[in-house]
Amino acid sequence: MQHNVYLDEIRAWSKHALEKPLKYFNNLPPCPYAEKAWEDKRVDCVIKDTDNKQVLYTTVSQFPNNLDIVLIIDKKYEKSAKDFHDYLDAMNVAISRGMFIDKDIWVMGFHPDDEASEYVDDANFCHLTEESYAIIFVQRLTKLHESADKLKKRGYYKIYSKEYNADAIFKLRETLYRRLKDGNET
Repeated sequence: MQHNVYLDEIRAWSKHALEKPLKYFNNLPPCPYAEKAWEDKRVDCVIKDTDNKQVLYTTVSQFPNNLDIVLIIDKKYEKSAKDFHDYLDAMNVAISRGMFIDKDIWVMGFHPDDEASEYVDDANFCHLTEESYAIIFVQRLTKLHESADKLKKRGYYKIYSKEYNADAIFKLRETLYRRLKDGNET
């Protein structure tokens, strides 16, 4: 299957599910920066179709400055959603310790077995492919964290944090951001 089918599907899903304002996010879209990133052509997509992690490692170590996000379409994803997310958490710690030279990177993912969010309209989306895949999102830690701080001040996370207990993810990201900016974890 061609690279463009995945990119087209994710772009269509972003328009459908991530770019429309919702009351759950204080009348902001679930991903307030997605539409502009797409419009400014600051999104790229790469395919991982082997069991090894080289595509992820290369994307992290050679993240381009002209992009906001690189989406890794993981066709050979870890079958356990917990193992998939645990690995990405460990990657964030390894990145923060300089294992990939550039410490200003954050990875997170979507696994096909993740619970559907009641706040995002996935149910009515028509997929372009029947193939199952995970997505690994690779972004600049500073840009992500500083953008999240702006959204937090606008009440964006109030309901979401309570319902999904996202505080652990935010705390880890804050710790790694502080380590990057201040050289310590305070």
